[in-house]
Amino acid sequence: MIIQLQQGLPDNLKENILQQVKAIGYKANEVKTQEGDYLVAIGKKDFDIRTIGQLPGVADIHRVSDEYKLISRKWRVSPTQIDLGDGVVVGEGQFSIMAGPCSIESERQIELVVEHLKANDVRMMRGGVFKPRSSPYAFRGMGLEGLKMFHQLCHQNGIKIITEVMQVSQIADMVDFVDVFQVGARNSQNFNLLDALGEAQKPVLLKRGISGTLEELLQAAEYIFSNGNEKIMLCERGIRSYENAYRNVLDLNAVPVLKAKTHLPVIVDPSHGIGLRDYVEDMSLAAVMAGADGVIYETHQKPEEAFSDGQQTVNFQESERLIRRMRQAYALRQNF
Repeated sequence: MIIQLQQGLPDNLKENILQQVKAIGYKANEVKTQEGDYLVAIGKKDFDIRTIGQLPGVADIHRVSDEYKLISRKWRVSPTQIDLGDGVVVGEGQFSIMAGPCSIESERQIELVVEHLKANDVRMMRGGVFKPRSSPYAFRGMGLEGLKMFHQLCHQNGIKIITEVMQVSQIADMVDFVDVFQVGARNSQNFNLLDALGEAQKPVLLKRGISGTLEELLQAAEYIFSNGNEKIMLCERGIRSYENAYRNVLDLNAVPVLKAKTHLPVIVDPSHGIGLRDYVEDMSLAAVMAGADGVIYETHQKPEEAFSDGQQTVNFQESERLIRRMRQAYALRQNF
């Protein structure tokens, strides 16, 4: 069960609640986030939750049977909205577009992408400065100096940035220059990293593992929330299968299922999902109609010259058309 505590609860009242939870044979785990104080109580004994709910200092109490509890829609039925500041909000009731290159390559590249995004009223830019690559000889990003340049140019233009963090030791250096930390598919079950991002308090875009189940994705999000960070977005980016006609299988079944299971925003990445630029638009529109809260995709001024993932990256003309059609599709969805 989840016990929501009243704000500013005196220590003696909290201790009394903890003792009462222990007395019924449950183990209480304390969770303090940006939004509130909770006890996640784990146990199997059947009891009347009113015995806990009526205690002084308890604001609310819910039974949650899911293994993941804090991110469950059985507890919080209203959807989470994540406010990034300056009028940029991600969550149900909005449709968020996040676009940019796979890798940050140069100052001029950032300037061109920013110009394209501003012209199309897109307020979030993706771009990697630390890149996990299959080959050790491939371009692996511009590192922290690239991030600082990325941050400066985007914030001068009112654009929020999303970039991947690969290990715990990078968080402290990156945190002042990031609006949203991205956890890539390869790190989706790096529990030390998830714990640390819970403590970091910055919003997190959590990608589904390469062969991960939805249950594993939800449990990974629970790690972040239980360590103090409620600002989490889930990202469906395709899963690996035996099919080799495209890069991954973009599992759009996941969108409505996740929306039913969790109050967190659900974002779709069609670029990694299919891996072929000719089909990114079709899969983006399908994601909109499946109920996604946003789409994150790759765009570059000259995809054929991109340092990484050029085959799945759309050019600016294609991106402009995609943005227009996604907004049209979202408006149509709203009228259903």
